[in-house]
Amino acid sequence: MKPADFARAAKDLVDRGEAFAIATVVRVEGSSLGKPGFKAIISSDGKVILGTLGGVCPESAIVTMALKAIRTGEPRLVRVHLESVEGAVRAMVKSQSEDEVYVETFCGGTMEIFVEPVLPPERLILIGQGGRDPVEDALIPLGKMLDFEVVVIDPHPILSNQPDLLISERDFDIAKFGFRESDSVVVLTKGARDLPVLEALSHVRVRFVGLLASRRRVLEDLRALAKAGVSREFLASIHAPVGVDIGAVTPEEIAVSILADILATRRGKHLPHKELPLAEATPPMTSGGG
Repeated sequence: MKPADFARAAKDLVDRGEAFAIATVVRVEGSSLGKPGFKAIISSDGKVILGTLGGVCPESAIVTMALKAIRTGEPRLVRVHLESVEGAVRAMVKSQSEDEVYVETFCGGTMEIFVEPVLPPERLILIGQGGRDPVEDALIPLGKMLDFEVVVIDPHPILSNQPDLLISERDFDIAKFGFRESDSVVVLTKGARDLPVLEALSHVRVRFVGLLASRRRVLEDLRALAKAGVSREFLASIHAPVGVDIGAVTPEEIAVSILADILATRRGKHLPHKELPLAEATPPMTSGGG
């Protein structure tokens, strides 16, 4: 494998916004087909796209570790012990470390493999309604400051801050946008397109969906979406009104509260929030009679 081929394959995955891991053999003790410097690219669905670590035995073990690294975003150094069947079973029973792997083979050596996840940048996606929106404008530099790639989908925005990507196509079909699970989406459609935008988002998997609206409009939107058949699970996941309850008043303060809400979700935290009980927004579940 030529280094240029490896670099091109990695760049292609980066350009497509796909998560992957690079596994590199850094040390070998004893007998092993893999040598220091052997490396492989492992996709987010567990396939070895390019390269080798020295055969199926170490690669099958490292794929599991690569998927864990992609999920957590943390690199790891893994020791792969190439043992006999009996030795591998005994060692697995005694092992207390997730980074010690025992593989059934006759090589008898040990490999140290560094697994490094390569994740696409997290995106802050702002869906606007056109015209001047001070909150939308304030979110752009704050999002960039927090290392988000900021995408604005807005037919006629008036912005003093420029996003990383602007989609200003009139009547752009939100459903055709390539959403990722790590995306955070803030809906700033001011009531005009709340329902079609939220309905489209109900069919994709993203980390965060927030709606900036008054409590009254949020209630009306959620009731309409429930009536249209949008799942209660999705409705319960919407952060609406979006933003941590910090008493924000100015557009900049509201933008800070929204990003605090997004960051708390990313870190698995729950902060005081102006949430509406789902029971207020949706009709009660009824059971059919016989």
